[in-house]
Amino acid sequence: MHKTHLNIAVASALVAMSAGASAASTSFASFTPVASSVSLHAVGSLAEKTTPLVIPSNFTQTVIASRDAQLAAGQSNSGNWDMITANETGPSAGRYLFTPFETGLGGVQRTDRLTGQTITIVNSGRSGAVALDASYWSPWGSYVTAEENWGTGSNRGRLFEVTNPTTAGVDGGDFIHRNVIPRVSHEGLAWDKNKSMYFIDELNGGSIYKYVSANPNATNGNDYFAAGQTSALRVGNGATDNAVGSFNWVAFTDANGAGLPGYVAATGAGNPVGTVDARATTDLAAYKGTNYQRPEDLQIKTQADGSEILFFAATTTDNVYAIDLSNDKVSIFADRNTIDAATGLPVGTAFNNTDNLAIDAAGNLYIVEDDGGGNANIWKATDANNDGVADSVAVWATVATQGAEPTGLYFDKFNPNLAYVNIQHPDSGNDMLVQISAVPEPETYAMFLAGLGLVGFGARRRAAK
Repeated sequence: MHKTHLNIAVASALVAMSAGASAASTSFASFTPVASSVSLHAVGSLAEKTTPLVIPSNFTQTVIASRDAQLAAGQSNSGNWDMITANETGPSAGRYLFTPFETGLGGVQRTDRLTGQTITIVNSGRSGAVALDASYWSPWGSYVTAEENWGTGSNRGRLFEVTNPTTAGVDGGDFIHRNVIPRVSHEGLAWDKNKSMYFIDELNGGSIYKYVSANPNATNGNDYFAAGQTSALRVGNGATDNAVGSFNWVAFTDANGAGLPGYVAATGAGNPVGTVDARATTDLAAYKGTNYQRPEDLQIKTQADGSEILFFAATTTDNVYAIDLSNDKVSIFADRNTIDAATGLPVGTAFNNTDNLAIDAAGNLYIVEDDGGGNANIWKATDANNDGVADSVAVWATVATQGAEPTGLYFDKFNPNLAYVNIQHPDSGNDMLVQISAVPEPETYAMFLAGLGLVGFGARRRAAK
């Protein structure tokens, strides 16, 4: 069977198995690190449309969507494909992948892994959306994205929910702004076990925030975002940038979401009355949040004892922080002093512009660099004792596409040996969604097919050929 057809069949099997949880092991964890600079692979020398990445020899890559194909099909698609998530709950969980467009005309597309079809469910520029970056599945079963664009006098920095993400047709997504969330330059989002939502302000001097809904067990976004309190993370008195150690959450809105006395209102034209400017408010002494340098993506890891660690990447300082949510402590998880597993030495400047984060089925954290010009690595971090400090890092993949960066790495929640990553803003303009498989052997695919009784179907297809 041709690889494309095989991947669709496997996707079908995954959809059918989506009621189950993924195993706590993955073949992604076993690999020989690739070289720690894509320049060693002669950027642009590989066939961009089929091999946009340099990956370990025991992995395979398949382009499952491209901007060229979307434009040829007449889809609204402004490019700069960013973060990735799937429909992690509900009917046909795991079947669809969602990606926003991080351009001046933001939109959202959906890829059906069963049929291979990609459509734009929120057309580019709808509701004046710009620089959509965040891409997450909510606890109640909807799609959430947000704008990575904020500043004094702006009317951006908004968080949106698509309430019908799996059923929407072309430009049919119900795209709703949730104004209770104070304005920042968004990227990472994450929900903890209590369904509190964390977010960041992507700025040199940006802070970490927590929104606690007045109705955390809401079954829809109208109720979840109807009212809630937002707080900023503060280490000490908040005066020391990039601080680690014990922290507390400093509320700057009340339980309904209204700014507390002295808050700074968002002043941009068209902003609803009372809209809170989180950045300016948490620069005030009364509500001071600790500043980090371009905090970007967020990921939550649940430990064996049920405690949770919230990771965030800081691009400018080239490191990743771990926030122990149970013990209210911030520490550095990985930086340039972390050991490179390939050399046994500190990783140094090869570890650069840390940006996106992802967690595989075994709980390993992956760190994606935001390094332009086709020089970005994806690192796998090892933390054997789960103490929130990486033992080592190793290059898991690099981008080999001229001018591009990898972004949105996402590990399949129902198959521990599939992952997805976007190739963003290549010089060609042809953004791509790439599926990476850690188990390329036909026998393994056959086991997937057997689960659906499709082995005979595959055999008949081969016989017919």
